[in-house]
Amino acid sequence: MTIEEQIRQFLASPAFGVAGASTNRDKYGNKVLRCYLQNGKTAIPVNPNEAKIEGIPCAATLNDLPKEAVSLSMITPPAVTAKLVPMAIEKGIKNIWMQPGAEHPDAVALCREQGINIIADGSCLLVVLGYHEH
Repeated sequence: MTIEEQIRQFLASPAFGVAGASTNRDKYGNKVLRCYLQNGKTAIPVNPNEAKIEGIPCAATLNDLPKEAVSLSMITPPAVTAKLVPMAIEKGIKNIWMQPGAEHPDAVALCREQGINIIADGSCLLVVLGYHEH
């Protein structure tokens, strides 16, 4: 698949998990969540330390995501990405987008091995969907 096809497949998900979601509006973990919302998409923040982000109830873990969330945005430090990817695969996530800076080589390799649609080439969801600061 080309990167455009991979992105199309990723964005076809009925809902999106956002690992690394943050209450801090200056952080990319918050901007990615708001970007989905700006585009009318269902996004679920994954954060074990917050009840709600941007008014949306958080999933404490990837296992708490609804089953329709088959795409996962990762805005996590690489070491956290490496820990979360095996859990995401076990959960049934089909598409993983590692935002620039979240990539971990072992996690990328595991996704490829497991047939996961992995976007980790420096593509940024905020650019693809056209994020706007309010």
